[in-house]
Amino acid sequence: MSAGDAFTAPERHEIDRAIRDAETVCRYEFSVYVGASEGETGPFAHRLHSTLTAPDRTVLVMVDPAARILEIVTGAEVRRDLDDSEVRLAALSMQTAFAAGDLVGGIKQGVLMLAEHARKPRMLHAGA
Repeated sequence: MSAGDAFTAPERHEIDRAIRDAETVCRYEFSVYVGASEGETGPFAHRLHSTLTAPDRTVLVMVDPAARILEIVTGAEVRRDLDDSEVRLAALSMQTAFAAGDLVGGIKQGVLMLAEHARKPRMLHAGA
């Protein structure tokens, strides 16, 4: 998580916990960046995403609270299980929390919602 100075230690811990829980749920990696973007936010978020260890398997959530901007970038492999409408739904949920002044709660809720949508369905039984 970048720009960690914006959060208290307990808030950082809450966000880190949500990230770990999300990664456990869907087996993809999550990264959260909170801070000002350098230049246009879309290209900036994609540049950040491309620098991650495993970008194809990673979801990046970029929040610029001052500019009230949210970008979610999904890797190629993640997009197999997480479609644009599911990302938009999570973004809407996050924006609602942000508008209510709950930055930490919005991030946690959004990350976990993305993970739930990206979760591969469990096989209940296999054909014989």
